[in-house]
Amino acid sequence: MKETMTLLTQSDHPIRATAQPSESDANYEASSVLDNNLEETQPTRWAVVISTVLLHLAPLLALNPAWFNWNAIGVAVFLYWITIGLGISMGFHRMAAHRSFAVPKPIEYFLVMCGTLAGQGSVLGWVGYHRMHHLYTDESKDPHDSNRGFWWSHLSWFMHDVPDEAERLRLTKDVAGDRFYQFCHKYHTLLQVALGVVLYALGGMPFVVWGVFVRLIVGFHSTFCVNSICHMFGYRSHNTKDTSTNNWWVALLTFGEGWHNNHHAVQSSARFGWNWWELDMVWMTISLLEKLGLATKVKTKRI
Repeated sequence: MKETMTLLTQSDHPIRATAQPSESDANYEASSVLDNNLEETQPTRWAVVISTVLLHLAPLLALNPAWFNWNAIGVAVFLYWITIGLGISMGFHRMAAHRSFAVPKPIEYFLVMCGTLAGQGSVLGWVGYHRMHHLYTDESKDPHDSNRGFWWSHLSWFMHDVPDEAERLRLTKDVAGDRFYQFCHKYHTLLQVALGVVLYALGGMPFVVWGVFVRLIVGFHSTFCVNSICHMFGYRSHNTKDTSTNNWWVALLTFGEGWHNNHHAVQSSARFGWNWWELDMVWMTISLLEKLGLATKVKTKRI
């Protein structure tokens, strides 16, 4: 059974209703200066900075011909689909963050585990930050506010404390009590290490280099392109009160997440690609599960 919903943007959000200031607003320049100074007031997460630098260096191991084989490439591609397609897009984003559909608990927990293995932080952090992004899009309380530039919205925000941790905790109360979510939240790094051990046992260093290091960095930047590229470059199908755009190549890399303006227009919809050329592989997967009776309460709405 499909459910439909009305357009939900910042201007009619039940918790907070604000509009993005225009360039003509007399206070816009002053607010921009304040936003630019926020990075100085948000403490740097040095553990994240160091681990991110190391993770960006690790894929260089792939340049060693001894650690290349086509089986390793196949493992990396397969895990990329599992962790980014099923895990981040379908699990963390459309299911956990937006509740766009429901599945039986075993499938729900499988999707959450897949997202956890994407290496993009814990599930409760990811869901909380994303809900804050929609609630305060392009404002100072948006964790990756695109008005602060490409570098901030793509990567730097991840290396600083969230603007309002209390708000993140408030926005994740519906999932924070689930013990499996808590387990994945607490042990997300160890679970990645465990996957690496399994891959090493199956295929040695080539499986680890390509199935963990290369796969993590490609998935990391593909997902973060939604935060940066899809608020700067692309076309807009809907006049939303933010800077979201649709970008075809980001959509290809993320299995449909790049249709970001469509998503901001109807945030609770499980379907992001609405036109025939807007390929949305995650929506196709959800639709298949619905036909099989495994996905229910599927929300869709085309404006």
